Amino acid sequence: MIEKLLLYLSYPFVRNALIAGVLIALCSALLGVTLVLKRLSLIGDGLSHVAFAAMGVAGITGLTNDMLVVIPVTVLCAILLIGPGKRAKIRGDAGVAMVSVGSLALGYLMLNVFNTGPNVSGDVCTTLFGSLSILTLKTYQVVMCIVLSVVVVGVFVVFYNRIFAVTFDEDFMRSTGVNVGLCNYLIAIVIAVVISLAMNLVGSLLISALIIFPALSAMRLFKSFFKVTVASAVISVFCALAGILAAVVAGTPVGSTIVASDLLVFMICHFFSIAFGGARK
Repeated sequence: MIEKLLLYLSYPFVRNALIAGVLIALCSALLGVTLVLKRLSLIGDGLSHVAFAAMGVAGITGLTNDMLVVIPVTVLCAILLIGPGKRAKIRGDAGVAMVSVGSLALGYLMLNVFNTGPNVSGDVCTTLFGSLSILTLKTYQVVMCIVLSVVVVGVFVVFYNRIFAVTFDEDFMRSTGVNVGLCNYLIAIVIAVVISLAMNLVGSLLISALIIFPALSAMRLFKSFFKVTVASAVISVFCALAGILAAVVAGTPVGSTIVASDLLVFMICHFFSIAFGGARK
């Protein structure tokens, strides 16, 4: 088994997958804690379906780099969903559900009406579940993933205090003079970029797992925002590494294997929390 794993690690496409997978998992976990606490856990589903529709547009127009369409469209929808915060007319799960279902339907409709490939069902399945796309990343895609991940982590570190404050009490922060709207827009843009990158890792239907599972697992073990965020990042990176390596060795779908790893770790953390009396401070 070890020899087989070392053999696979000698291939550039496996190393590229590991680099991209770790960075995407790290970025997803950092924002995941905030989204879970703000009751926006399913925002990943909504925005991933928007990204699916955008990929459909890129496909039927013949663009070789679909991120030129996916990132701007996803960012715009994230701003509309998250940016207004509590002042939004359609709030929370209602707005997410509307965007999620509408985008998924439009994306699938466009791929069927403007069919440009011989296997629409295969293309749709690959986009929805990730399939082996993470193992076919080109060099420029890996470089783009590295650059955007550095930006996401940098933004989170620089604006950590404001993200922390807005996560728990928007009204209080607004009363102290903090521009809450700007913070919400910043969170929206960052999570849209992360979701656009995660499309190649787990597919649009499984992106929420990268956001929800690591955060919930960390919350079983710790109570403070900082410790939960750090633990969530460690768990997410570990599950991404384990999932990708297991998928490569066993020949299973990468996205589903990563999510299965996240689920297993969550169950372990949950039972650990029950056995030892809840989360630590």
